[in-house]
Amino acid sequence: MRDWQPVLGLPLWVWLFVLPGVLMLLCYLRPQVMRRVLQPIWRVLDRLYNGAGVIAACCMVTILLLIMGQMGARWASLTFPGSTEYAGYAMAATSFFALAYTLTHGGHIRVSIFLNLGGRHHFWLDVAAMLVSAVIATYFARYAIKTNLLSEMLNDRTQGQDFVPEALLTAVSMFGTWPWNWGELWASSGSGWVYTPVWLPQLPMSIGTVLLAIALWDYLSRMLVTGSPQIRGEVLE
Repeated sequence: MRDWQPVLGLPLWVWLFVLPGVLMLLCYLRPQVMRRVLQPIWRVLDRLYNGAGVIAACCMVTILLLIMGQMGARWASLTFPGSTEYAGYAMAATSFFALAYTLTHGGHIRVSIFLNLGGRHHFWLDVAAMLVSAVIATYFARYAIKTNLLSEMLNDRTQGQDFVPEALLTAVSMFGTWPWNWGELWASSGSGWVYTPVWLPQLPMSIGTVLLAIALWDYLSRMLVTGSPQIRGEVLE
């Protein structure tokens, strides 16, 4: 973990793994206290997961609109440059934004053969499975963000025919810098269209994996506080 730089005086791995682990231990040892502390946070996170699901649905509709645009352009003997790339970006955004929402609604496939063999130890096997999933998802989220930052540092650009307005890139870049730098950021921005930087379509991957990691730690804490799994599969009629 040589590249896990310190954040606020502590190595990043402490923030990502040790502190959540301590929180999970507190949830097990002091469930009533942690329930009162975490319930407001759980409500906020539930809205966040639902919001991510709405964004995923909007991205899915965007794919439909792009396909319809391609069909209309073909019938009118026009070109729609970059439409295939845009549809690919929307598809990736749909997949990653939907991860946390699908998890919290029991939509992910679970191979539960070992859990079913647990008998009276079923709860602890479920806790162990959730813990391993949370750790792996946290690693995934960390390296997704690192990939995003590396693409921005290298100024990696798409090889397709898709373009984006430079003003959009500037607006998104505002979230990665301090407010007192925004004036300089906009002063150096142009008004034309540029090849899509790879970090822009990678953003949904970073956001989606972070939400998935948060959801896994979140539902692990709920399981330890309540003493039972809180992910329920939706009943289909």
